[in-house]
Amino acid sequence: MKQMDFSAPLAGALAGGIEAVCVWPTENVKTQLQLQGKVANPKFTSFSGGVAYIAKNQGVRGLYTGLVPILIGALPKAGIKFGSYAFFNKRLRELPLHRSMVDFSAGLCAGALEAVIISVPVETIKTKTIEMNCGFVEGSKRTFAESGIRGFYKGVVPTILKQSSNQGLRFTFVGRYREIITNNGEKKITPIQSLVGGMGAGCFSTLGNNPFDVIKTKMQGLGSGKRYSGSVDCALKIFQNEGLGGFYSGLLPRLYRVVPGQGIIFMSYDMLLPLVSSRLH
Repeated sequence: MKQMDFSAPLAGALAGGIEAVCVWPTENVKTQLQLQGKVANPKFTSFSGGVAYIAKNQGVRGLYTGLVPILIGALPKAGIKFGSYAFFNKRLRELPLHRSMVDFSAGLCAGALEAVIISVPVETIKTKTIEMNCGFVEGSKRTFAESGIRGFYKGVVPTILKQSSNQGLRFTFVGRYREIITNNGEKKITPIQSLVGGMGAGCFSTLGNNPFDVIKTKMQGLGSGKRYSGSVDCALKIFQNEGLGGFYSGLLPRLYRVVPGQGIIFMSYDMLLPLVSSRLH
């Protein structure tokens, strides 16, 4: 394999680590909002309320509960995402497809690969560590004790749907955005322009696939095996108990996390890629 083949995954991995550290507290609050659903006395009902509740009862460090498994997964996850997207995009361009379809299909493939290899086990542990308010090692032990290896792959179908649709929508948005901003590659994109494009892609994808994220989170929560027989059953029970609005639980805190997060990761990637490429050559 040529050295330049490593540029995209390495730059993506570094960008993923930067993004994870910057925006983790919002993911923490979003996850807790989705897990509690509709209960008589919720701990909090909004993003700001969640931040205040966690900071008061667990301290500022509580906002970073579950960060370790995400950091462990963020680097290879983003590396796989950007690396496999570049791989699939290059090969799909050889087919008679519209550029938007190429970007969307390459994003779908990259997201599915990322989900199977990294996202499912890492997201499962993340969800459980937040719900149990424990560390990475303890969360892993309790997950294994409860369900064995299969316990790390709860919600595999909705996670694949979430990640593949995420990346398909994001790369399609970014691809069209860059064509407009750079006049089809005639101009270089600036860091600020890259930040704005990534934020737009994050908003676009979040609005499009939040139901998958809610189902995924509930399927990965504690005792989900006793509550749901599968993803379809989970979706039906969300609709029965919470209505259509239940599929958009945690939307605002997810936007708070995803929009700046995607801005950061795409900007970081665009800035790091030429540096990494030059170092590898």
